Amino acid sequence: MVVIVKRRGKKEKFDEKKLYGSIYSACMDCSVGEKGCEKMAEKLVSQVKTFLKGKKEVNSTEIFGFVIQKLAKEHEAAAFMYQTHRDLS
Repeated sequence: MVVIVKRRGKKEKFDEKKLYGSIYSACMDCSVGEKGCEKMAEKLVSQVKTFLKGKKEVNSTEIFGFVIQKLAKEHEAAAFMYQTHRDLS
């Protein structure tokens, strides 16, 4: 189990559903389409899970940067929306 250290220091278990939802939402905001959003979210969640293998604790900023980098290669507008959503929360 990987523990995520949030920006304010709170620790919580990695929840791939939350990550999937964030990526899916960013893609929907860019009119990618339901199937495209699903594929993108599944692909990136899988890549993040691989990135997290063998780690016990990870800073949420590391995951955020990783997702932004990968998402920007796939769809720049969705990466912007993903980043903007975090800035607002």
